[in-house]
Amino acid sequence: MKSDIEIAQEAALAPVKEVAAVYGIREDDLELYGKYKAKITDELWDRIKDRPDGKLVLVTAINPTPAGEGKTTVTVGLGEALGRLGKNAMIALREPSLGPCFGIKGGAAGGGYAQVLPMEDLNLHFTGDFHAITSANNLLAALLDNHIQQGNALGIDPRQILWKRCVDMNDRVLRNVVVGLGAKADGMVREDHFVITVASEIMAILCLADDMKDLKDRLSKIIVAYNFAGEPVTAGDLHATGAMAALLKDALKPNLIQTLEHTGALVHGGPFANIAHGCNSVRATKTALKLCDIVVTEAGFGADLGAEKFMDIKCRKAGLKPDVVVLVATVRALKYNGGVPKDQLSEENLEALKRGIVNLEKHMENIQKFGVPVVVALNSFISDTEAEYAYIKRFCEERGCEFALAEVWAKGGEGGVALADKVLNTLENRPTDFHVLYEDKDSLKDKIGAIASEIYGADGVSYSPAALKALKRIEEMGFGNLPVCMAKTQYSLSDDQTKLGRPSGFTINVRDAYVCAGAGFVVALTGSIMTMPGLPKKPAAEGIDVDGEGKITGLF
Repeated sequence: MKSDIEIAQEAALAPVKEVAAVYGIREDDLELYGKYKAKITDELWDRIKDRPDGKLVLVTAINPTPAGEGKTTVTVGLGEALGRLGKNAMIALREPSLGPCFGIKGGAAGGGYAQVLPMEDLNLHFTGDFHAITSANNLLAALLDNHIQQGNALGIDPRQILWKRCVDMNDRVLRNVVVGLGAKADGMVREDHFVITVASEIMAILCLADDMKDLKDRLSKIIVAYNFAGEPVTAGDLHATGAMAALLKDALKPNLIQTLEHTGALVHGGPFANIAHGCNSVRATKTALKLCDIVVTEAGFGADLGAEKFMDIKCRKAGLKPDVVVLVATVRALKYNGGVPKDQLSEENLEALKRGIVNLEKHMENIQKFGVPVVVALNSFISDTEAEYAYIKRFCEERGCEFALAEVWAKGGEGGVALADKVLNTLENRPTDFHVLYEDKDSLKDKIGAIASEIYGADGVSYSPAALKALKRIEEMGFGNLPVCMAKTQYSLSDDQTKLGRPSGFTINVRDAYVCAGAGFVVALTGSIMTMPGLPKKPAAEGIDVDGEGKITGLF
């Protein structure tokens, strides 16, 4: 089997104008970035906004393991398969971050014969959206420090600065830095911090904003610091809103590319799901729903993170509702959850499978709590056995969930037809009764408690003194009605990444909290989750190269 990048580079791409035409998108509705990438203009939305919505299919997964689950691959393959069955379908994805691309995870274009193209462009600079977000974030940081340097008319307390600089790279040495060293003219000496761009509140804002007016309103509400009286200071107070919006003018527009089988893909935004809300932009999803009959989108990491936030944050705020959820698992990952070492996952082990399948069971139960029907997609590997397939199929069907084998990595859309059939059958015969997990009026602690007990299976929640103080302050400022975005490890249902399967008898430990007033949610930090990842001992970057003809190798 060829590598992902070899498959991508040998593919015959259709001009993006031809891909767009299939969905009734005119050439005037496109802002071209070469032959194969384009941004969607605001004028298209004005023309289609009153159309009825298509059906929305959310793809999520069990907790990720080193064995890999292939959630994006299944998303892409399902979109292609729906097209093969004569359905007008489109996929809606997040953009990859350079950090994991050069780190350990690799890119996010799918895999095998279920990829979005051009793969190299998407995984690297793409249309510059992340660079624009980085620039807007750091402009606000520069304006903040400049305001303090130029007399500090707002009385900003340098000990209570919240806004951090960002860079789209895994760079652990930037987690904690000291700025302002040198002469008096070089600024006030203080401790500062960096986050990865996908953890910036501006990324979350871009993905939740409806239009430029909404974007500017959200940007103005960003709380950057507190003054000496303990009152919040915002980006609007610093007169930063207009300039930030100008930097984000083009980044606000969704990007159109294609799959290997020329299915349209709106790829836009990229917040991580373990430290942010983990979904592509509202604008891209809403646009796709007006352009086709079925939209296949995904939410990051396991259903305990991405899917929960998709429901409780994105759908709540944007008025969306999923019609069916596809829950991706693999035999290998289930055996890993059952205690099998990574180097033994290719061996048939039904006992380990029975121990590990409880992780899948919990995610199935969680999705059903939102009133949405579930289809389990088992992403196939060559080492899987018929006995393992039969056990998982029976397990799912006994719990009221449809089951299908997905062979999209090896076969593209053809390998997803069985899954597409199950999805279509569910859409036709299983109406959704979608509802969120908690109410806006619930206290922040009640919202955290609901997620911890209902989704994670925790016995309770413990709070550090800093977290209790932060939550009290957030509610006193009038933000208690916002949804909660849990920052938690993706590797476990608990906040301890070593607890695999379906852990029980644990508490969730909230160590701090802060409000993203512009994005419109409150972040609760659990465990040791960090907003600036580091590179592994052997980064993927060491294997990436480009030759004299401009051909890139080593991306995956």
